[in-house]
Amino acid sequence: MRTFGEAPPEPTFFERLKQGLSKSTAGLSDNLAGILTRKKLDTETVAELEEALIRADMGTTQAKAITAAIAKNRYDAEISSYDLRQLLRDEIAMILRKIQQPLAIDRGKTPFVILVAGVNGTGKTTTIGKLARRLAGDGHKVMLAAGDTFRAAAIEQLAVWASRAQAKFIATKPGGDAAGLAYEALELARAEGMDVLIIDTAGRLQNKTGLMAELEKIVRVIKKLDAGAPHAMLLVLDATTGQNAISQVEAFHASVPLTGLIMTKLDGTAKGGILVALAAKFALPVHYIGVGEGADDLQPFDAQAFATALTGAA
Repeated sequence: MRTFGEAPPEPTFFERLKQGLSKSTAGLSDNLAGILTRKKLDTETVAELEEALIRADMGTTQAKAITAAIAKNRYDAEISSYDLRQLLRDEIAMILRKIQQPLAIDRGKTPFVILVAGVNGTGKTTTIGKLARRLAGDGHKVMLAAGDTFRAAAIEQLAVWASRAQAKFIATKPGGDAAGLAYEALELARAEGMDVLIIDTAGRLQNKTGLMAELEKIVRVIKKLDAGAPHAMLLVLDATTGQNAISQVEAFHASVPLTGLIMTKLDGTAKGGILVALAAKFALPVHYIGVGEGADDLQPFDAQAFATALTGAA
């Protein structure tokens, strides 16, 4: 019990996740509203459930699979609103567990090189700063390289985050050669005994072949110093783009071998179900999700917590 004037406790990450996913949960609930008033899983109910999941951005394939799993051995049986949400939660969690995988820093690879890509507006540079803060908090010596040389603001922004994370920082002049900077950064990170080197890259549209070629060049140049680098190739996705996230993963994965995903802006969208579609199509690990602007709002992805918050299940 709190005494008068005492500050309320900080919300847990699950509480922030639940709040962040409230638009997605409300959208799914609206789509399920008619279904939840019924008593039986008959043909009409099953069809409407499938449609509700498609509208929640889970994709046709996964909507069909989830609906079929729920209806199996329960067709024409009575089902309560509570039970349906529980079943949805469990099926979604089972799918998402396949992509729940922490970002593991291999201490045998020094520095462990992380290259981060994404289209404009995903919150990529901010995400890198938050990731650096987490890794530094775990005891890693971190260096940030401002490879987004197209935007002076991105360089300045990353410098601020490096200062907050007490990480080393390297940059070149705006418009400079990003691949050259990546090479120099890896040399410097080695010389200074860094544990982790995170390289930002210019935001790019997935249909701009010139910018994609530059990303490929950065990878080639890094490999001249370390054939195994980058050790992690992460794509930052904006949850508000919904199904467009699929085409982004396809395009980037065709250019560079992605090893994992980070999903941002889950607090501003009704399209949180897109993670289910991504899991089914690519099976790429989702290392982190972001549900706010705060430094601690980037957290490891938890399939069970996400499924619970998304479906509104108890």
